[in-house]
Amino acid sequence: MIETASPRETHGIWLLTLLALTGLRLILAGTIPLAPDEAYYWLWSQHLQAGYYDHPPMVALFIRAGTLLAGSTSFGIRLSGPLSAAAGSYFLWRSAEDFCPRRHAGLIAAGLFNATLIAGAGAILITPDTPLLLFWSAALAATGRLWASRDPRWWLAIGAAAGCALLSKYTGVLLIAALGLWLASSGEGRRQLKTPWPWTGLALALAIFAPNLAWNQAHHWVSYLKQGGRVAQFDPARAAQFLGELILGQIGLATPIIFGLFTCAIWRLCHARNTVAQLLLWLTLLPAAVFLEHAFFDRVQANWPAIIAPGACIAAACLPAATVSRWLKPALALGFGTTMLVYAQSAIALFPLPPARDPTALQLAGWSAFATQLAVTQAPFVTADDYATTAELAFHAPQGVVVAGFDPRWQYLTFPPSAALAGKSGILVTRRANSACPILLGTLTRRSSHGPVMTYRLCSFTATSHGSLLH
Repeated sequence: MIETASPRETHGIWLLTLLALTGLRLILAGTIPLAPDEAYYWLWSQHLQAGYYDHPPMVALFIRAGTLLAGSTSFGIRLSGPLSAAAGSYFLWRSAEDFCPRRHAGLIAAGLFNATLIAGAGAILITPDTPLLLFWSAALAATGRLWASRDPRWWLAIGAAAGCALLSKYTGVLLIAALGLWLASSGEGRRQLKTPWPWTGLALALAIFAPNLAWNQAHHWVSYLKQGGRVAQFDPARAAQFLGELILGQIGLATPIIFGLFTCAIWRLCHARNTVAQLLLWLTLLPAAVFLEHAFFDRVQANWPAIIAPGACIAAACLPAATVSRWLKPALALGFGTTMLVYAQSAIALFPLPPARDPTALQLAGWSAFATQLAVTQAPFVTADDYATTAELAFHAPQGVVVAGFDPRWQYLTFPPSAALAGKSGILVTRRANSACPILLGTLTRRSSHGPVMTYRLCSFTATSHGSLLH
């Protein structure tokens, strides 16, 4: 199709495809129950501030914008996800066209990105990766315009996008580092460093990020210490396990053929000598090196390396035409086919997996009914010993049910203190077998339509004055 259709016809088909895909993602966003992390970020959006215990504030701002438009529903909370994926697809198209002109590289890069589970699953959920990937792709598009136009004012757009990426997730610093290494390692880049424009862009990025710096300074740098203190001691056996998990996880999220194209493209970049290849190489290899190093010491969550995908998609789109022609259609077919199966499993549990072994059921199923059953106990308050369960209870609890948070992380949010509950006995919900439970009140099982998902113990819990009212 790309080779035979006119440019206008090709662009029209891809635009209609992206609109249809965005429409499907919006429907799914409003249909699929919230995952625990999404409920947690929704709580953030109820109390906007410049930083949080875990991440910078951009995801909370995105959620607040969606809920202002569509209410505190799954659709409103996730509204920015499908829209960000659509906008990010445009930015990828624009940047690939600038970096590799007259090759339809933009359509190929956008198509490959949307065919990955990184984009497919990420577009119907709301996490810090949602704004991070959007602004990362926007920075690439601005860099492409800088390259094509030679207009140094594009450094202002690059700086703004990089600052917003850093305000989305701290791994946004790798974008700034990659751009800096690209400038320092090329003759043309070093010439630009002698002008004020890159430095002005950097200053703009830091100005955008400054509120988070101020928040962390006022809170003893808690967010930076949490994210920077993940690395454990080196253990060869565990390192081999973590490396294997990282590699297999990325093959699964990219889908196998697209991962193969990424690998081929990065290998080719390593042997190229042009400026664009150097840029794409830094944007892919620097994050890859950081996460590989981390895997020697601790587990890398599968979504963390998602920032590699935009640059890798552009690099794959710039592969020789014969390679692209041979592998593009099977890559898109496998990628979109896998994505649709994941959508079906999340929405209607297409495959009859045992609920306790179904990843989608473990994350999504049965929370509303579970919270309603807890409400029947008429306890003065309910809480949980993990933030994810606490957040789901706070989102789904019926009106009048008090949900309190006693984990130290809640102290960094501006929720009302729970001093009024001091001395009262409520219910602690725990799924941990080793969690202390002096008085066992009973058990309660969270269920999906196919059966029990997880059983929780209900323990008597006497509150102190140290906590937060979440609902």
